[in-house]
Amino acid sequence: MTDHAIVSPEAWIIARKELLEKEKELTRLSDEVSRQRRQLPWVKVEKPYRFEGPAGTETIADLFEGRSQLIVYHFMFAPGWTEGCPGCSFISDHIDGANLHLAHNDVTLIAVSRAPLAEFEAFKKRMGWRFKWVSSSGSDFNYDYHVSFTKEEVAQGKVHYNYEMSEHAAEDLHGISVFAKDAAGNVFHTYSSYARGGDILLGAHNYLDLTPKGRNETSTMNWVRHHDRYDNGPLVTLTANSVAPKSSDSCCGSVEDPA
Repeated sequence: MTDHAIVSPEAWIIARKELLEKEKELTRLSDEVSRQRRQLPWVKVEKPYRFEGPAGTETIADLFEGRSQLIVYHFMFAPGWTEGCPGCSFISDHIDGANLHLAHNDVTLIAVSRAPLAEFEAFKKRMGWRFKWVSSSGSDFNYDYHVSFTKEEVAQGKVHYNYEMSEHAAEDLHGISVFAKDAAGNVFHTYSSYARGGDILLGAHNYLDLTPKGRNETSTMNWVRHHDRYDNGPLVTLTANSVAPKSSDSCCGSVEDPA
């Protein structure tokens, strides 16, 4: 914190305005990327996927809850786990706030995991989350959208993740998939993103990026904990609780691309 130049207010304004031009350029580029994202072609969803939620079995069309757009967060919670990936949990801490508004703009946002519903309901209650979280157990959904992989695939040391063969081989990884539904009830896959594509969901990262220390991490999200496991001090210490017990050594932070 002491290696920064100390300057006059007039000099600071000059430096700040130079950075402002780059920020404006980034904003314009982000707007253009978003426009191109909206222009991607769609793929009709033909498989009759089934999900288990609090109200029972649902189709993918049911998950829209009467709206025409659906965002699915692929939450890393494999069968047999007792708690979810800390990185996925960090992202999920942002969902309820977003849902206060998204439902009024024709968007439904939910989480989907491969574990049976009964295995993650206690964790959801512990975290205090209200968003809808359903299980894709017994269906090909997670495998078809490239966030879950067979034991045989993992044993080979590489899996097809983030549109390429990746050495981050684990049975479950994280991602985002977006779907649209037309007036006739047809469902279409419009977008999926993985690895650091999840950054767009992390409001806390945007706050940190405004500060002098930034994200203050030695590797991607290595400071993140389940929100009920932070120490009382301003900095956290790595503990054994930073990975999902019994499950695997995978976590969102361990599978992030550097760019």
